Amino acid sequence: MKKIIYIAFALLVATNCSAQIESAAKSVFSLTTFKKDGTLLASTHGVFVGDKGEAISSWKPFVGADSAVVIDANGKQSVVSALIGANELYNVCKFKVDGNTQPASVATAASKKGEKVWILQYSVNKPLIDQRNVQSVEPFMEKYAYYLFSSNIDESADGCPVVNSKGQVIGVIQISKDGQQIVATDANFMNDMTVENGLAIANPVLRQSFIPIDFPKNHEQAAVMLTLTAEQRDTLMYNKYVKAFIQRFPDYVEGYNALANRQLAKADFSGVDATIKTALEKVAKKEDVHSAYSRLIYSKVSNLPDSIYPSWNADKALEEANKAYDIDHQPLYVHQQALAYFVKKDYATAYDKFMELTKTPIRNGDLFYSAAQCKTQMKAPDAEIVALLDSAIAISPQPLNFVGAPYVLARATHYYNIGEYRKAVIDFNQYDSLMQGRPITSNFYYIRHKAEMEIHQYQQALNDMDRAILLQRDSPTLWAEKASLHLRFSQTDKAIRSAEICTQLAPEYADGYILLGVANMVAKNKEEGTKALMKAKELGDERADEYLKKYK
Repeated sequence: MKKIIYIAFALLVATNCSAQIESAAKSVFSLTTFKKDGTLLASTHGVFVGDKGEAISSWKPFVGADSAVVIDANGKQSVVSALIGANELYNVCKFKVDGNTQPASVATAASKKGEKVWILQYSVNKPLIDQRNVQSVEPFMEKYAYYLFSSNIDESADGCPVVNSKGQVIGVIQISKDGQQIVATDANFMNDMTVENGLAIANPVLRQSFIPIDFPKNHEQAAVMLTLTAEQRDTLMYNKYVKAFIQRFPDYVEGYNALANRQLAKADFSGVDATIKTALEKVAKKEDVHSAYSRLIYSKVSNLPDSIYPSWNADKALEEANKAYDIDHQPLYVHQQALAYFVKKDYATAYDKFMELTKTPIRNGDLFYSAAQCKTQMKAPDAEIVALLDSAIAISPQPLNFVGAPYVLARATHYYNIGEYRKAVIDFNQYDSLMQGRPITSNFYYIRHKAEMEIHQYQQALNDMDRAILLQRDSPTLWAEKASLHLRFSQTDKAIRSAEICTQLAPEYADGYILLGVANMVAKNKEEGTKALMKAKELGDERADEYLKKYK
C-alpha cells in the first residue's frame, strides 16, 4: 500500500514539474534585430521575466541594431521599445517590449552541480523541452552563478532559457562557435539590471545600439536623461526618447515641452498648439504647461516676425505667463512676464519686474543685466546703466570667472558706445582674461582693436586685427581693415599683401582695389596702383578718380 502511495505521489510531483516547465515555455520568444536600412542584423531567443514587457537575452544581436522585434510562443509580434542593461563580458542584456507579457519566474536559488535542468527551445504553440544536467557551477560577483552544461546542442537554442524543476529560469543559453560548449549566465544577474539615473544615457555599452535606453523610474532622473538626450545629434533617436518619456510620464510637462520645441524648430506652430492642448488635459501641474507655452511663444516672437502665425505674439506670451503666476506665485513666472513686457517694448514695466526679482531667491547677474538693457532702451543716463552692470558683475562668483564674463563684456561695450575708450579697453582685456580657454568671436577682437586705436595703443590694435582675421580668414572686410591699418603706419608691403587677399576673396569689392591702388602708389608701384584704381572705378567707386589725380 505504501509503495502505491509513493508511486502516486511521485507521479503527481512529476506531473506538476512538467506543468511548471511547460508553463515557463510559454514565455520564450524569438528575437530579431535590424540595421538602420531595415535589413536583418541578427537573430536569437530570450525569455520574458516581467509582465510589462521585461525580457532577458544575449547582447551581441543588439550591437549596431536600430530596431528589434520579438515573436512570442503564441505567434504575437512585439517591438523592442527600450534597453535596460547589458554586459559585454557575459554577453547578456535586459530590455523591454511594448505591451503586457507572460513572464517566467526567475529562480531564487542557484542550481547545483549534477542537478537536472531543462532547456526550453522556442516553438510556436508546442514547447520543445530538452533535459540536461548541470556539469559545473562557478560563482561570480559573490551572489551570481555561471553554469556549464553537459552535451552539445543545436545553435538554434542560443538565447533560450534554462529552467529548474520548478520551471524557474536559472539562465539563458550561450553556445560556443563550435557548438561543443553550452553555458548560461545567472538569470538574476540580468534581471537585477536597472536604469538607476539619467546619466545612464552615456553608458558606453548600451550606446553601441541605436535602440533607446529605458528611462529611470524616478521622474526627476528621467527628466535629466531627456535633457541629456537633446544634446545628441541623432534627431530620430531623440524623437524616440521624447515619445517614450510622454508614454512613461504623461502627467509631467517635460515630454510635451520637448515635443513642442521640436515642432517649433520646424515652424509647426499649430502642432505646438495641439501638443500644449494635450498637455493641459493630462499634466497635473497646469502652471508648468502655461509656463512652457509662454517660453515657446516668446522664442517665436523674439526670432520671427509677427506676420508668421500672428496669434503668437508678445501679448499671448504674457497671457500664458500670467496664467502660470496666477496658479503659483513663483519668481520664474515673474521673469517670463518681464521678458514678455520687454518684447512688447514696455521697458519701464519690464525694468520694474527685473528689479523685483533681484529681491527674490533667484537674484543673479542676468537680472541686473536685463534691467540695464531696459534702461538702455529707455535712454536713461549712462551712470544708471553702468551702475546696473556694476551690480551684475558684483553679484557674480568672486573672484570673477567666465560666469561673470558676459557682464564685463556688456559694460565694455557700453563704455565703447559712449566714447569711454580707455575704460572700454580695460574691460575688454578683463573679459579676454576671464575667457581663457573658451571661444571668443572674431568681432570681439575687431571691436577691441578699434577702441585701442582711439587710445593710441597701435601695436595692440594690429595684434587684435590679426587675431580677428585668424578667426575669420575669409572676411574681405577684415582684410581691407588690416590693409588700411598697415597703410596708416607706412607698412606698405603688408598693406599691399592684405589688399591683394581682399580682392582675391571679393573680386567685386571696390574697397579692396582702392586700398591696393593707394598702397602701390605709396610704394611707387605706379603701374600696379593705376591698374587697381581703374578697377575700383569700373566697380563704381567715385574715390578712384580722386586718388588717380592725387598720385598722377
